[in-house]
Amino acid sequence: MGISPWQLLIILVIVVLIFGTKKLRSMGGDIGGAVKNFKKSMKDEESADDADSESKENPPKE
Repeated sequence: MGISPWQLLIILVIVVLIFGTKKLRSMGGDIGGAVKNFKKSMKDEESADDADSESKENPPKE
């Protein structure tokens, strides 16, 4: 009892009629950029955590 492909097509047509293709394209670009930045920050934070854990495990020798 899920959503059939025809129902999805009708919903897509209604959304395109309401927002227009230019608005949808810009919204998609904004969402894509946000996801890309989020993934980048998660990766940067993960590398910083790895560097912190390595420095705690191997303190500098004097």
